[in-house]
Amino acid sequence: MAVGGLGAAAAVAGSRLRGLPDGPGAGRVHRHRRGQGLSTWTEVLASAQFRNALWRTIEIAVASTLGCLVLGTFLALVLAFVPFPGSKVVGRLIDTILSLPSFLITLAFTFLYGTAGAVNALITQLTGADSGPLNFLNTPLGVIAAEITFFTPFVVRPLLAAFTQMPREQLDVAASLGASPLRVLRSVVMPEAWPALMAGGSLVLLLTLNEFGIVLFTGAKDVVTLPVLIYTRGIVTFDLPGAAVIASVQVVLSLSLYCGYRFLFNRLLGGRRAAVDHTR
Repeated sequence: MAVGGLGAAAAVAGSRLRGLPDGPGAGRVHRHRRGQGLSTWTEVLASAQFRNALWRTIEIAVASTLGCLVLGTFLALVLAFVPFPGSKVVGRLIDTILSLPSFLITLAFTFLYGTAGAVNALITQLTGADSGPLNFLNTPLGVIAAEITFFTPFVVRPLLAAFTQMPREQLDVAASLGASPLRVLRSVVMPEAWPALMAGGSLVLLLTLNEFGIVLFTGAKDVVTLPVLIYTRGIVTFDLPGAAVIASVQVVLSLSLYCGYRFLFNRLLGGRRAAVDHTR
């Protein structure tokens, strides 16, 4: 089964090579005719395929991060402030997702929402249609949905930690003064949770920017991100110089994102400390 899965993944990656520049063929190491130097950088960075993969990577990462922030904030608020039977079980299930490899989420989506999945089979049985209406797994929407499902716990956990450390007296005082639940959430709860929300969102953005397994196993031929492009150039077409250039860009993007997060976090934390010192 494992060998078959790897073979299928390689076949999917190979199908994405349409539109790549003519390579030297499988089994041969790509050699630039002008040798090493800036020519490889210029050729790769100026190619339309690299630009398309770069923008596709950013689009999917930003959309997935926004979805994780919205869903993760909602789940954290419910688990922290809306007690219900089984809330601890739900929290444990969310933690369980963190221990799974990302491609298993894609396989689960295939079994549930694929063209021959359980949901489509149920709909066809109920309606008598020839085929089910769900056919989004091979599109960017399918990749985004799978990434939101897998990475949302990285937002839920920091927010839950922030909510549990929040003094209940603040909420009681705000409610006793006549503030509505929405105003309490906006004026009391969320300002205290901003650092945790930034930490979770930045981590999710960094992870989705470098995600490979989910994108590959969805089989979406038109969804080529930078990690997938690195794989196809380095492993499938043996264009090692080109793969190294794209990998360098990926590293620069990740480091820039991390440095930007640290800068914003320090600014926010410094502002909060200054406000506390001023009130004293």
